[in-house]
Amino acid sequence: MDRRQGGVALKLGMDLWYCAAIWLIASSITLVGVAGAAPSLEMEDGRPVLVLPLHGQPDKALRIGDLFFQTASGRIILNGLKTGSGSDPAAVWVARIDGRNVQLSVEQRDRDYVLRLSAEPNSGIVGWGLAIEARPDEYITGLMERVVDGPQQASWAPGIRQAMDLRGQKVEMILKPTTSVYAPFYISSAGYATFVDGTWPGLYDFCASHPDRIRIEFEGPVFQMKIYTDKDPMAMVQRHAMDAGPPVLPPRWVFSPWRWRDEHRHRKAYYDGTPVTGPFNSEVMEDVLMMKAFGIPCGVYWVDRPYGPGRLGYDDFEIDPNRLPNFGQMVRWLNSLGMQMVLWIGPFFQGQMEKEALAKGYNLPGQRPMKNNYPLCDFTNPQARAYWQQGLAKLVMLGVAGFKLDRAEEDIPDGGPFNVFDGRSLRQQRNAYPVMYLQAAYELVRQYRGDDFVLMPRAAYTGSARYGVFWGGDIGGTQEGLRACIIAVQRSAVMGYPFWGSDTCGYNQQLLEQEVCARWLAFSCFCPIMEVGPTRNVGFWNLPREPSYDVELIAIWRLYARLHQRLADYSYQQAVLAHKTGMPVVRPVFLVDPNAKEAWANWWSYMYGPDILVSPIWQKGQRTQQVYLPKGQRWQYAWDQQQVYDGGQAVTVEAQLYQIPFFIRVGASLPIGDLDDEYRQSKAIAANRPDLKALEAEVNEWFGKAR
Repeated sequence: MDRRQGGVALKLGMDLWYCAAIWLIASSITLVGVAGAAPSLEMEDGRPVLVLPLHGQPDKALRIGDLFFQTASGRIILNGLKTGSGSDPAAVWVARIDGRNVQLSVEQRDRDYVLRLSAEPNSGIVGWGLAIEARPDEYITGLMERVVDGPQQASWAPGIRQAMDLRGQKVEMILKPTTSVYAPFYISSAGYATFVDGTWPGLYDFCASHPDRIRIEFEGPVFQMKIYTDKDPMAMVQRHAMDAGPPVLPPRWVFSPWRWRDEHRHRKAYYDGTPVTGPFNSEVMEDVLMMKAFGIPCGVYWVDRPYGPGRLGYDDFEIDPNRLPNFGQMVRWLNSLGMQMVLWIGPFFQGQMEKEALAKGYNLPGQRPMKNNYPLCDFTNPQARAYWQQGLAKLVMLGVAGFKLDRAEEDIPDGGPFNVFDGRSLRQQRNAYPVMYLQAAYELVRQYRGDDFVLMPRAAYTGSARYGVFWGGDIGGTQEGLRACIIAVQRSAVMGYPFWGSDTCGYNQQLLEQEVCARWLAFSCFCPIMEVGPTRNVGFWNLPREPSYDVELIAIWRLYARLHQRLADYSYQQAVLAHKTGMPVVRPVFLVDPNAKEAWANWWSYMYGPDILVSPIWQKGQRTQQVYLPKGQRWQYAWDQQQVYDGGQAVTVEAQLYQIPFFIRVGASLPIGDLDDEYRQSKAIAANRPDLKALEAEVNEWFGKAR
């Protein structure tokens, strides 16, 4: 077995796969007629093929073969399966293979199935696998937020062509930094979806090795997979979201605009040279006062690391008073302005807590000492978990209303002879680690704040949606980075993560190009989480390029932040629906109009709730956009209300730099307003530089009264 970190433990041995396990099926048609509505096992060329009827499609079925398990000796094919004793609604087939009693069971659950592969004894079994026949035009999506597997920067490589459809790709089901929202769930245009239970790593091969086979294999002594079947892909997305969740219901203020910087420094002067005399961190005050002067709403302000003492600025969950003076009063000041404070955290110990954690064995076994992300907490150890939570509680008691949870998929050991406290191997807990980290934070913060808080992790796996909202990792700040985010928000929605946002203008490669930032601000408006930052730790008023004071970007930020704020009630209504039913907020068009080929092809457009169709532009220089409008409704172009179109067709509309193409469902009542007029007002306001000395006087007055 190959135990290299970040790899998949099953060594595929593709030559062996083809020589010993490939089907010899003449027809390439995936879905064929079957008699009856019960699962059945057929033999083709001496090999078993499981046939599962598809709900609502009486003439079609899913065909699954190439069943095998893996030991140190190699791959063993499940031949000789015969009907065994099972209890309704389960069908069971058994065989004596390799000295083991091997069992394939299929349980029907309404329109879905639960497939299970097991053996007794199972010692020495390190993995299982199967293959599903794929039709030539089958479209597959889900699994991960990144566009393609491999190094994250491949997802925003110049000239990238891959988009929502995963066909032709291989995907390792193991979390990788830093675009790290994953779920072992995919949906197919063929009327089914699959969801693999558990946390063991795995591998999906979507017709990459063989043009008519989807291969699924996972590590572990047993294998269980739920297969959803339905003509309506939205129904399958919802059922999975509820099986893996339900998604958390964030407080309403989460759907207001956010602002942050990556590293806050306390300076002696503001960007324009005005001396700082206020009581709080200068960059926090600068952001808040400038936004207030421009009329840019903000409901969440977050401070990233470093904010504490120590080498990494994260010792003992303490606040560094030199960097963030009067922190407790600053939180109350922000609250008085309608803003909540969010802080960065990591799953490791620093400072005195590091020494004590190592002495008591609270660290994750197998992790070598390193300068960062060390020592990681073993969240399966109740005492280690409680110790880490004690540190977190200090920040909550200062009034912090939420946390950005970083690093849960970075430098996590996943090989060797080590087990975590609860007995699982490092390999088995690798994908589970972000969920345990998130749950530990959730349970602690809820003790103090009830439901009035938010947790936003970078990494996610099955179960994460119950506790947090998500952001798209350290995305590249290029036009292709924006493209990747347009795909990521939709993939996340399909996977059961309805609340997602991205670092507006990017995190890596922060070029801060005016056109890319303008388009990104517009896109972020139509994401559940609109977070603007880190923008290279400066504002749009002191950019490290010309124009340094960017009137255009300030105006566009104001335009879309105000629209996002006006839509907060609408967004929250969709959040309630997501929590209760699994219905995502962002809805790829094929989920609402699955019978239209254009809906599957028009990957750059999506629904934001039931009443808004948005089609972000990501390419520089583009001023028109082709948009497919879902049938069954009439659609009004938001920028020209005289343009009203019937659904079921693709239209081309014009969109200047400040305009994102979006449509309103005719009959909907939404507070959109006259956006062209608001843009003109925003440019006029942005052209006048605020007087920071006068604005800061209000802060000093507040602080004097609050002391």
